[in-house]
Amino acid sequence: MSPSTGISTGIVFRPQSPPEELRAVVAHAEDAGVEQLWLWEDCFLEGGLTTAAAALAWSERLVVGVGLLPVPLRNPALAAMEIATLARMFPGRLVVTLGHGVQDWMAQVGARAESPLTLLREHTAAVRSLLAGETVSVAGRYVRLDAVALDWPPAVPPRLLVGGRGPRTVALAGELADGVLLDSAADTAAVRDARALVGDAQVAVYAEVDPADLSRLPDRVEALAAAGADTVILQATDTAPDPRPLIDALRSLP
Repeated sequence: MSPSTGISTGIVFRPQSPPEELRAVVAHAEDAGVEQLWLWEDCFLEGGLTTAAAALAWSERLVVGVGLLPVPLRNPALAAMEIATLARMFPGRLVVTLGHGVQDWMAQVGARAESPLTLLREHTAAVRSLLAGETVSVAGRYVRLDAVALDWPPAVPPRLLVGGRGPRTVALAGELADGVLLDSAADTAAVRDARALVGDAQVAVYAEVDPADLSRLPDRVEALAAAGADTVILQATDTAPDPRPLIDALRSLP
């Protein structure tokens, strides 16, 4: 279901909602014809790949996105194994975003990198190559792999995005990934800037919407699309995280 611009739309199941509520939200989204359901992996709430596996299993046609997986928390070989498994089990229905993670949280778990951009570059390149079925040997600053290859790479790798807002991270997304995912702080100017940096790659953006005020939703989606967004993903607020009112609002878009 897309507005008249023809862009893709989706909703977020925020991890401020308990995980046991996910199944009902998946069913509601599937019934409403929502295109995409997106999941977060914020410390220390819910695992992104765990919830993605459940959402994919509970639906038939929903595209499930994870935005984002903080790369300091995972070895790239493990990340590629998990992503490949889901991509093979649910072909064409998975999108995964890699990102820096919140640096304070990364420090809290002892995983903060001195150069987050270098780590993201090395990790993204390794995961993308592994998902493409390549044998990867690399001795980087952070990523070290010795002739690693997946036994079960996906026939068609899932879309791999990079999440971020700074110009160097957005540019890296255009260079190494299929596109960029902008967080909800992004406005139309940030979308235009991202479009200029990534060229023809995908620009997806989270858009926070207060479920108590949905009257401006169509204009918000249209404005982000006009600025260059390919995908607009609606998320409710952290104090009222239930996405079902947004699902119902999406159903009414032309």
